[in-house]
Amino acid sequence: MPSSPINRLIESLAGAVTREGDRLTVSNAQALAAGMDGLVREAVFGDPEAKAAARWIIGESAQALGIRPASIHDFYRAEGRSDAPPRFTVPAINLRMLAYDLARAVFRAAGKIDAGAFIFEIARSEIGYTDQRPAEYAAAVLAAAIREGFRGPVFLQGDHFQISAKKYAAAPDSEIKAIRDLIAESIGAGFYNIDIDTSTLVDLNKPTLAEQQKLNYERCAEFTSFIRDQQPKNVVISVGGEIGEVGLKNSTPEDLEAFMTGFDKMRGAREGISKISIQTGTSHGGVVLPDGTLAQVAIDFGTLRLLSQEARRKYGMGGAVQHGASTLPETAFHKFVEAAACEVHLATAFQSLVMDHKSVPDGLRREMVEWVKAHAADERKPKDTEAQFIYKTRKKAVGPFKKNFWSLPADTLAAIGADLEKTFSFLFGELAIAGTREMVAKTIRAPEIHRPAPEGAEKAVQHKHVDGLAD
Repeated sequence: MPSSPINRLIESLAGAVTREGDRLTVSNAQALAAGMDGLVREAVFGDPEAKAAARWIIGESAQALGIRPASIHDFYRAEGRSDAPPRFTVPAINLRMLAYDLARAVFRAAGKIDAGAFIFEIARSEIGYTDQRPAEYAAAVLAAAIREGFRGPVFLQGDHFQISAKKYAAAPDSEIKAIRDLIAESIGAGFYNIDIDTSTLVDLNKPTLAEQQKLNYERCAEFTSFIRDQQPKNVVISVGGEIGEVGLKNSTPEDLEAFMTGFDKMRGAREGISKISIQTGTSHGGVVLPDGTLAQVAIDFGTLRLLSQEARRKYGMGGAVQHGASTLPETAFHKFVEAAACEVHLATAFQSLVMDHKSVPDGLRREMVEWVKAHAADERKPKDTEAQFIYKTRKKAVGPFKKNFWSLPADTLAAIGADLEKTFSFLFGELAIAGTREMVAKTIRAPEIHRPAPEGAEKAVQHKHVDGLAD
């Protein structure tokens, strides 16, 4: 007889969880962890009802185990109240590929050093080309936490929820609505950290800094107010602002003052932002040379330190945020701590490590290159060499080839995960987040938030098998 997706998936967990209405009780955490590999595949590749059921089971199981989406707001505000600069920099990790396997590697690396201050994030643009909506991304990360035995707050972040200047100029109301819709969707999935990027609206042709930053701080304040209206009870979502678009002019203390003066007037008595993203000389994905290698980038660490100090001293924030850093040389990462950066965003290097991993079949890589040539040709710049074009655009193939990578042999996925774990361990060491779990526990209260079981997942349906999940 057909059974409902929720009942079928709970039964597949071999008694690890029991259900009472809209709550789950975990009776065997070890058996539950063992069942995550199959359950998360349903959450990603199942039919709509199975996806909804699997995501709900993962989310409610995580709640029962004390693995709860949380806001890092109070943690950063505590840093802003301290006279001493932070002794570490929080890594914010974008998982464009193999989100579950890479999140497992993150949790393993963090567990070895008792780290709790790290963030999983995905940007507005990445959601599209990696084919990962917020609910799917959250399920993959929480499933990884269950699989690896992690307990405590999990920080999920919407990165670069960015206004498109071109779309805004053509139809501002439509672009604003798109960001609001994404914010609401993300909060519903447990993203209690959101970086608003309206720095694309900064107009450097205006005569004064206040005028240059005006649209930026106005739209940022409006989105912050919208977030405060949407945030769950007992959650103060961590909101980040941005004063300089990555890849353009380096930020200055005067830019920060112009932005914050206008922003604070607009927000009134409502809680503001907890960090500020700035530009110090990097670009997303790095600067690609004609042979496909990356140019050495000189980050202005002096500016980073100065603006972090200003953000804490004047505005009570955690400090400044550095974007576009994953492709920097290994010798650079400890400097973020020295410069008192509160957060650093890391993305492209992990994508490259997966795509270029020696265990990935050459045939799969060739297929991706051919796909890019056929489907992203319009993104090729006139002066791009073949190597530059492929490096810059191959990320667009991540979504179309998502299932190919998830379906790689178990030993291949294990090899990729092991090498990424080494990378995360190195970065966590350089960013000095060892021992931060206790600090997180002292400042963060992740409330227990339950969601009703999805209606469609309650109906009896004929099961469609998804590879990797036991019937």
